[in-house]
Amino acid sequence: MPEIQDVLLLPGLLCDAALWQAQIAGLRDVARCQVADTVSDDSLAAMAARALAAAPPGFALAGLSMGGYLALEILRQAPERVTRLALLDTSARPDTEAQARRRRGLIGLARTGAFRGVTPRLLPQLVHPRHLAGPVGAAVMAMAERVGRDAFLRQQAAILGRPDSRPDLAGITVPTLVVVGEADVLTPPEHAEEIAAGIMGARLEVIPGCGHLPPMEEPGVVTGVLRDWLGC
Repeated sequence: MPEIQDVLLLPGLLCDAALWQAQIAGLRDVARCQVADTVSDDSLAAMAARALAAAPPGFALAGLSMGGYLALEILRQAPERVTRLALLDTSARPDTEAQARRRRGLIGLARTGAFRGVTPRLLPQLVHPRHLAGPVGAAVMAMAERVGRDAFLRQQAAILGRPDSRPDLAGITVPTLVVVGEADVLTPPEHAEEIAAGIMGARLEVIPGCGHLPPMEEPGVVTGVLRDWLGC
């Protein structure tokens, strides 16, 4: 029997535990999965401190998108507690000026009461076109509604305040998996390639026919690569 490992899972912007539902179920025989609270704080430093306070002494760490930014912050705060790292559909770069302006615009709209979560208009940025009209698209929109406006504002503030993590990549020494959807338009494959190139020995997995949310779009594939990452 393989040893059961503790795994800390970090959702992305407007995501909750449903993002990882298939992996939590599919890894149950090899992993005790815990999903961090990423909705209560407005800085990555505070999110990381909250996650570390609730986490086991040592754990494998997996984060998607904003969760990837948070994973890198957790490594800055407590590298000795992380046994292995998985970064999915994320970037080590800070926002460009254009991205920061768009983000501030969304914050302004939400503050005036115009928060709409993930609408059908925004969904193509998150999932592959084949998922737009199906259950995956519906699940993504429902997840965003559950997270809600106030958490969205906190999360966007945290993302805006994130540092450039590229200088930290060379110092990561734990086994690292980098995953990206081939059709991800938010954090495209070149961002994943940059991360994988910066971490010695990192493994890069590009998932065909997949957008920004592989754990929901290709759950079986993601569960399989995470199982390999855990050494099972």
